[in-house]
Amino acid sequence: MPVDRERTRFVFQKLNRQLDKLANKPQPNDVHQFRTYSRRLQALLEELPPKLSRNDKKLLKLLGRLRRRAGRVRDLDVQIAALHSLKIPQEPRRKAQLLDALTEMRGKRERKLHDSLDKVTTRELGKRLKKAAKNYEIAETTEPLRVARQRLTDVSKPQLPLTEDVLHQYRIAGKRARYVAELAGKAPEAEPFIRSLVSMQDALGDWHDWWLLSQSAEKIIHDAPDSALLSALHNVTGAKFRHAVRVVTEMRKGLFGTATSIDGAKRAQSGVAASSRKPSTSHTEPVRATA
Repeated sequence: MPVDRERTRFVFQKLNRQLDKLANKPQPNDVHQFRTYSRRLQALLEELPPKLSRNDKKLLKLLGRLRRRAGRVRDLDVQIAALHSLKIPQEPRRKAQLLDALTEMRGKRERKLHDSLDKVTTRELGKRLKKAAKNYEIAETTEPLRVARQRLTDVSKPQLPLTEDVLHQYRIAGKRARYVAELAGKAPEAEPFIRSLVSMQDALGDWHDWWLLSQSAEKIIHDAPDSALLSALHNVTGAKFRHAVRVVTEMRKGLFGTATSIDGAKRAQSGVAASSRKPSTSHTEPVRATA
């Protein structure tokens, strides 16, 4: 199935609009949409055409620098949202302190993002984006679905357990594969593949959000390693990890006819957890938390 030309034009148009929104005071969804469509454009330019032009390379470099700063804001947006959703009766004051610290960090990172979007940078991005859209060419024989499948095949190593590092690889490759596969339009053969990618991306993204929050909390609550709040965060993160492992395992089994041992992944995750923190001994009752 060839590339849907209308979808490629939409990526350029959408990213241009998101740049305008980002230049003002961006809301969490504005930051998320900019990152999403800048990655869509990256996949469009790097995965499909035969060769990047000089303008394309400079455009991607500028967008990459801006996306990293936007990513630091986005990371805190999802951590704040996850913390709000955590239902735990213990340590309400510590939870409020953690929330305040994350909110303060978010404000600082947003200011840095805004400083990156000066008039000169914004103007250059607009010109390069317009030029890239005008000169974009792709062969009629290009098959985005085949390219997307290959992207996932490149990270699929069935002999290895699904550790945290491997899940991170799937999270990144899955995004790129999805953005490329969606360029096939509404092709019947593309739809089940994209559904699998969306399911995997949701599970991996959810786990990653809680993993980030746990990492931030460990740094901020460094004086209380046996905190009930930290224990709750680790419990939720572990559950999200196990769910992500199941989703990735089923996706690999369905698309490639391979399966990864969930028990092996659990052992890997347990090893990481044991090495990164000591078990809590200050609570006689288990911490109960829901997300």
